[in-house]
Amino acid sequence: MTITTLASCLVLVPAHAEQSTNAGAISVAQVTRMLDQAPTNRTAQQVLTAYLSGVGEAAGVVVDLGGAPCQRPLTLTTEEVRRAIATAPAGVQGNQIAATPLVVRDMLVRAGCRRKSAAQLFGGFSLTGSGASRLIP
Repeated sequence: MTITTLASCLVLVPAHAEQSTNAGAISVAQVTRMLDQAPTNRTAQQVLTAYLSGVGEAAGVVVDLGGAPCQRPLTLTTEEVRRAIATAPAGVQGNQIAATPLVVRDMLVRAGCRRKSAAQLFGGFSLTGSGASRLIP
């Protein structure tokens, strides 16, 4: 499922629909809305489940590609997601903060994942421009 597909699903959640970020990423406001509505709204529950599944998959890929051995298993609950998105910078509207990097980073930190150096990973060769390097502590 692509971010565009998931974002289009978010529009299906009734009531006031929160906006994606200007870059098209799923926003903190959207995830907060899904978390709030999921207990009583089947569509919101399904969209939230799809989103969290994608985030979990993304975190696993970051760990695999980033060569980040973890001390504990990756976990993701709704309460952990709430805590992660609560770390969003103050003073910025929730619809302008991408939720996924906050959630993935929180998962990696809680699991005790640590990035290996480029030399360890690639025998002295380094890869530049990797998004994984910004997420792994």
